Amino acid sequence: MLTFSIILPVRNGGEYFKQCVDAILNQSHPHFNLLILENGSTDDTLHWIRLQPDPRIVVFSANKSLSIEGNWGRILDLKKNEFITLIGHDDILHADYLQEMVELISQYPDASLYQTHFNFIDSNGELIRKCLPMEFRQKGSNLLSSILQSKIDINGTGYMMRASDYQKVMGIPAYPNLLFADFELWLQLTNMSYKVTSSKICFSYRLHQSMTAVSSDQKFQEAFSRFMNYLLQMKNHDQSFKIEIDCHLEKFIAVYAKSFSHRLLRTPLVNRNNISVKEWLEKCQYCANEILGTNVINVEKHWSVRLSKLIDSSSVLRKLFLVYKKLFPKPVFK
Repeated sequence: MLTFSIILPVRNGGEYFKQCVDAILNQSHPHFNLLILENGSTDDTLHWIRLQPDPRIVVFSANKSLSIEGNWGRILDLKKNEFITLIGHDDILHADYLQEMVELISQYPDASLYQTHFNFIDSNGELIRKCLPMEFRQKGSNLLSSILQSKIDINGTGYMMRASDYQKVMGIPAYPNLLFADFELWLQLTNMSYKVTSSKICFSYRLHQSMTAVSSDQKFQEAFSRFMNYLLQMKNHDQSFKIEIDCHLEKFIAVYAKSFSHRLLRTPLVNRNNISVKEWLEKCQYCANEILGTNVINVEKHWSVRLSKLIDSSSVLRKLFLVYKKLFPKPVFK
């Protein structure tokens, strides 16, 4: 009999947390426990969960307020069932999620990571879109290829793994605000064997402001650099990863060079740790040179990146752009 632990870190979960817990407790497969890592909530999260009579719920309250990295880091110390999955406090597992995992694991017992397709929902629970289609079976290098080419939707919910494998890779890496951490974790686990993905839609991921959008610019840069360092290490130690990195890293870096340049330009200088577009592009170019070799790619190739750098280099142009954005908030660059 397969047994599962569903691990739910939370701080001030509000009504979303209650919906999340209710959905978990309504799983058609009954053999699981729900391990809640409560992190100093100041709303009624802790009070509400302690009133729930279900014996499958186990609450672990933090002795002090922790960072998101610190709270998720506690997963390593938990006593867990054979298989575990992690879930954000505002996401929803459909009633057949665990049963679908039972079937996947039974058919592919040598896989190291399991997933299903899923929906993106808004703050009201309404459907935004389905996730991008995923290959049924992927090795680590295939998953990396999908990530670097933006051909897969990656988040921290819905993946199933063995607790022993999670311990073996030392859990989710402590990236600042866990930005890019799920990329590395799923790559490490998939690279142990392979990942299988059911075509059934068995959970919903709630889209509002992402951690990427609300994280400080400094933390985003630090997390990006750490993921680049991970890719460099993997390129030097795994030939299959090297092939994918050499083929597709240019596109990945170009996406973030462009998107983060635009984000910086929309943010007043005093609110972005004084990080300039020029400095960010220099960071991207350094990572590209370090991993792919000097002069292989130019991160300023796209015209909107060059324009962002030009506007940001002048205090007058920067102020005029911010005024323009207040008057016309729709995206300027495509």
